[in-house]
Amino acid sequence: MNKKTNVVFILTDDQGYWSLGSYGNKDVISPTLDKLAEEGVRFDNFFCVSPVCSPARASIFTGRIPSQHGVHDWLDEHHNDTVEYLKGQDTFVKVLAENGYRCGLSGKWHLGNSAEIQQGFSEWYVHEKGGGPYYNAPMYKNGVLTEEPKYITDATTDYGIEFIEKCSKNNEPFYLSLHYTAPHAPWGKEHHPEELLDLYKNCKFESCPRDEYHPWKIRETFEGTEEERIDILKGYFGAITGVDRGVKKVVDKLEELGILEDTLIIFTSDNGMNMGHHGIFGKGNGTSPQNMYETSVKIPMIISHKNHLSKGKVYKGLYSHYDVMPTILQYLGIEYNSPINLPGKSFYEVLNGKEENNDKDVVIFDEYGPVRMIRNKEWKYIHRYPFGPHELYCLKKDSDEKENLIDKEEYQDKIKEMRMRLERWFVKYVNPEIDGAKEPVFGAGQKGLAGVWGDGTTTYERYDSDLIFTCDNRLKERDKDSKIERVD
Repeated sequence: MNKKTNVVFILTDDQGYWSLGSYGNKDVISPTLDKLAEEGVRFDNFFCVSPVCSPARASIFTGRIPSQHGVHDWLDEHHNDTVEYLKGQDTFVKVLAENGYRCGLSGKWHLGNSAEIQQGFSEWYVHEKGGGPYYNAPMYKNGVLTEEPKYITDATTDYGIEFIEKCSKNNEPFYLSLHYTAPHAPWGKEHHPEELLDLYKNCKFESCPRDEYHPWKIRETFEGTEEERIDILKGYFGAITGVDRGVKKVVDKLEELGILEDTLIIFTSDNGMNMGHHGIFGKGNGTSPQNMYETSVKIPMIISHKNHLSKGKVYKGLYSHYDVMPTILQYLGIEYNSPINLPGKSFYEVLNGKEENNDKDVVIFDEYGPVRMIRNKEWKYIHRYPFGPHELYCLKKDSDEKENLIDKEEYQDKIKEMRMRLERWFVKYVNPEIDGAKEPVFGAGQKGLAGVWGDGTTTYERYDSDLIFTCDNRLKERDKDSKIERVD
């Protein structure tokens, strides 16, 4: 194509696939995102690469699995001298910058050294941490730390619009990463505008089951009265509606500037989320050991390009975030030769009108440290190194993953088949220097580079009742009533 297509990549934080109207949710108010799906395409079975934010985001942008990029848990360090975890690795943003795109980031980075502009971006309005209070958020604006008084969802939107206006004025092709911290916790009423919470004043949130608490749930998982649960869900859903109104401002600005038809819009989330599903309030690290439930690994994916894509098309095939990089680059007509073997496959031809081959045996893989998953249309197998516990689900009959078939004699051949397919696939892609199966990842944060990429002081923390253990077996006592700040 002669004229470069602009890209707006919208990424939310901890948003399950089930949480949008276009995915069947009757509680949420998401008219803009639902309209994007109506005027573009929607994917019913799209998966993150790891069910927690930092490794998931690293995989989106590099096309690598965690055992190729080395980010295995959410990054629990936020100083301006923090290592750049993706240093020396290619991201699709870096490739776009090398091909004439002006690239800007507004919102959450959470991949190391938020003070430093990196990976092809030229403009940088980035949260210092991975998240936190929605007001007075610590933000780096092109390397300078500031405190943002505005509701951070609105501030993220506004900076993104400023970037679009600048690029449009200069007639520059652009890529914008619009990374909302919403709808990640905190969900208390003091963190969100009253007008958003009031929209859910009488909502019963029937889309969020109050299942019996999962036996593996971490201590920080919400426990409380029905009234407290409703208040938390108001915050979660209100945060989604806040994103929706922000996206409307962006789409309206693109229309006003006359560049909507020149702009590819992609909306997705970093990982899934349980808001009562399976008795968990959290994602992959909502339990110990970590989980790979559909609600943790399945995410929304909506793609819109006015007058270029089919309207209202719904794709039923299985796709993963590791497919995003090759798809974007092919869509934009950019050639890229990776220095390593990447797992993703472009789905550009499907976007361009080719029918899906749903009879093909497509398999999706996830990893979260020593927890790995293989999933096809009918079966899901979860393997935990080295000793388990393992899980097998027949999704065709048990879509809610209620019955673990791992000990049933009649399924032992299926277990062996799935396990060997999983082993062979990971052997093909894993870098043994940073192999997640050999890293003691517990779900409570990573400090330092993985494996032999680090200096021997890398720490993976975990929550275990009233104690936190680190991988070098040091014990840190915490008061039973203390609050542990989670910024994943």
